[in-house]
Amino acid sequence: MTRRFTDKEILIATHNAGKLDEMRQLFEPKGVKVVGAAEMNLDEPEETETTFLGNARIKAHAAVKAAGLTALADDSGIEVDALDGAPGVYTADWAETPNGRDFMMAMTKTNDLLEKMGAPHPRTARFCSTLVLAWPDGHDEVFAGRVEGTLVWPVRGKLGHGYDPMFQPEGHTETFAEMPFDQKNAISHRADAFQKLISACFE
Repeated sequence: MTRRFTDKEILIATHNAGKLDEMRQLFEPKGVKVVGAAEMNLDEPEETETTFLGNARIKAHAAVKAAGLTALADDSGIEVDALDGAPGVYTADWAETPNGRDFMMAMTKTNDLLEKMGAPHPRTARFCSTLVLAWPDGHDEVFAGRVEGTLVWPVRGKLGHGYDPMFQPEGHTETFAEMPFDQKNAISHRADAFQKLISACFE
């Protein structure tokens, strides 16, 4: 039996402003107050697992322990078929620099690898998201979502975050970074996982 969410406030275990904004918009119709890990000065735990689920669990339970609030964590990334699913769980790592994350650098690296190996077009890929909703008593619920698409080059669009300017979802002519937030939020991997969460824990 899935546990219902009955609190008035939820902690989103992320320091990523783009991800937090997305969550705020998704939760808005539910009348739940959303707070982010950065607002509460929570440390970012080390993500030592090799799966989206493992890392989402680490983040969710670390946030619960630090703040005492029910917390939702997302671990997500892009899997490129020609790269055997890379960068996958290491998507953010590919963007790491001494001065923070540079996703333009990460997208360029991805395209350069595909060019070097002569990967055929269309270059199929998917965004994956795993959400873990964790309670202070240690219980958690897990929801996974995905969206299929292809990679484009050069990148297009100024909206979104991460690999959004490089990813064109299946059945669409725009990249995620060219879509208004409400359009992207209706079809994204995170929205897919989020709808499963809402159906199971809220409705």
